[in-house]
Amino acid sequence: MNKERRTSIIGGSLLIIVGGILFAAQILPDFLPNIWDTISWPWAIIGVGLFLFALGAALGEPGLAVPAIIVGGIGGILAYQDYTGHWESWAYLWALIPGFVGFGIVLMNLLGGKGKDSYKDGGTLILISFMLLAVFGSFFGAIGMGGKYWPVLLILLGLFLMGRSLFRKK
Repeated sequence: MNKERRTSIIGGSLLIIVGGILFAAQILPDFLPNIWDTISWPWAIIGVGLFLFALGAALGEPGLAVPAIIVGGIGGILAYQDYTGHWESWAYLWALIPGFVGFGIVLMNLLGGKGKDSYKDGGTLILISFMLLAVFGSFFGAIGMGGKYWPVLLILLGLFLMGRSLFRKK
């Protein structure tokens, strides 16, 4: 299956799901809560991410999956902070953004089939993102696993980066 068919099928499926949920909320107001009562301002940012993804699917451009995931992911972080009031979590949640880029690269390759190296690159970004999240989350006291030993996470991240470049095939 070529990339235009894949992106059209996934984009069409996404639009059907979102449209079905919104339609069901209007038809069955007693069974489903009013969707507009539960949506806050960060959902507009998530909506822009969904729009970018749908636009990429409609145009047959899987490369738009990367900015769509970045924008939608930042909207998800802001939605979490808005619902919980835990705004200081931005001190370490920003570390998820490289992971959003990596996830977007993996999704782009699933839709467009760019090759195996791109999966590895996307996976590496996701891994680095989670390691940064663990380091900064431990440093700022949000993740209890690091505690006073959070510098060990920095050492592990450094060893990972050095080992990756030393043992890479040429």
